[in-house]
Amino acid sequence: MKPPVMLSIGQLARRTGISVSAIRFYESRGLVRAARGPGNQRRFARSDIRRLSFALIAQQVGLSIAEIEAALSTLPLDKAPTRADWRAISARMRGVLAARIATLQRTQELLDGCIGCGCLSLDRCALYNPNDRAARAGPGPRFLLGNKAADFADD
Repeated sequence: MKPPVMLSIGQLARRTGISVSAIRFYESRGLVRAARGPGNQRRFARSDIRRLSFALIAQQVGLSIAEIEAALSTLPLDKAPTRADWRAISARMRGVLAARIATLQRTQELLDGCIGCGCLSLDRCALYNPNDRAARAGPGPRFLLGNKAADFADD
């Protein structure tokens, strides 16, 4: 059987569009693992193209490096992932992505409502928060996290 084709870090960078320094970072975090070739040069499996492509897309949709690490930790490092492996990651990521989409939609609706309403008045604005009543619901941007101004109207 023919040995697998291994890629240099430069070849992997050109193929994925990810900088060499970023690949080294991902390697330090365990997302990919290099073998050492002649002259102690890093050599990567072709399957690392998929792992790094997943990391790139995942970051673009807002996943943290920890979330990416957790997802990729379920894949084998020593061989190409199967379709079933990728389906399992996809199934786990759907909930995370749905929650992110919902947060983005709420943000868009609140921005459209606040900027687009035209009232420009803190007395009449539905998002007005007198005496910081929203803080009683917990830390963070309460309205973006799902609370409504009406939740605090009778306080």
